Amino acid sequence: RAQRRALQGRSQEEHHLLPRVLQYNAPGGKCNRGLTVVAAFRELSGPGQKDAESLRCALAVGWCIELFQAFFLVADDIMDQSLTRRGQLCWYKKEGIGLDAINDAFLLESSVYRMLKKYCGQQPYYVHLLELFLQTAYQTELGQMLDLITAPISKVDLSQFSEERYKAIVKYKTAFYSFYLPVAAAMYMVGIDSKEEHENAKAILLEMGEYFQIQDDYLDCFGDPALTGKVGTDIQDNKCSWLVVQCLQRVTPEQRQLLEENYGRKEPERVAKVKELYETVGMRAAFQQYEESSYRRLQELIEKHSNRLPKEIFLGLARKIYKRQK
Repeated sequence: RAQRRALQGRSQEEHHLLPRVLQYNAPGGKCNRGLTVVAAFRELSGPGQKDAESLRCALAVGWCIELFQAFFLVADDIMDQSLTRRGQLCWYKKEGIGLDAINDAFLLESSVYRMLKKYCGQQPYYVHLLELFLQTAYQTELGQMLDLITAPISKVDLSQFSEERYKAIVKYKTAFYSFYLPVAAAMYMVGIDSKEEHENAKAILLEMGEYFQIQDDYLDCFGDPALTGKVGTDIQDNKCSWLVVQCLQRVTPEQRQLLEENYGRKEPERVAKVKELYETVGMRAAFQQYEESSYRRLQELIEKHSNRLPKEIFLGLARKIYKRQK
């Protein structure tokens, strides 16, 4: 509804074209980022901030983050040459779309700022939100650049795949916009704007973002496409994923040679050899071990850093993503 209202007053041409882009690319996900804004706002807001207008603003900001996500996904799918997203063809793969999807991604991004101004333009926290979205876009684009230069599709160089590089990619490409952005937006909306409070939240949320992306990497290889809504392509796309980084720490010289020969190749039999190697070196068990230890670390960080923020914001998020299948 917020999206439809935001379209009112536009030209006739926009009415025909932009809704199609929005309706295909914005829905269909789990909406975790948008829902996190609303959940955090409800948890943080005082009695005088729970009126209908304030909640309407929180809902609109939640949708802004979902549009932000749609913008990144449309662009990312083109760069990765992906086939499916959220159980349907990637937007650029649709008949008649192709590389026009690049401009559609820009339209999705512009819609974020139009909605922000429409719903929050008169609010005292508007500039904070504007700067937060702009900063997060920059951080995410830096992360995408790191991802692309570390793992170009045309050249396989496993020596680039270090744990340090992986953590940097994850922090910038995923953690800021998926975890810090929705909670920070809610904090600004209720008047929490001190640097200390935001740094405390960031310490927890960036760690949560790393955990989330490692899960995503695991599901790309071992997840069920019927549940995840996408066919994993990290192996053939030569991605610096958690699985390959960890596998490189466990292989014998002969196994590394096998990885060198088959990673980043499109042929299904080569992809199958990499997956077989992952099984051989015990990557399923390694992930389960990581998942348990990471969840414990998250609990410790929440205890340490959420002294002035309600713990439930962070615990609720952790419960939502722990042991997810999609």
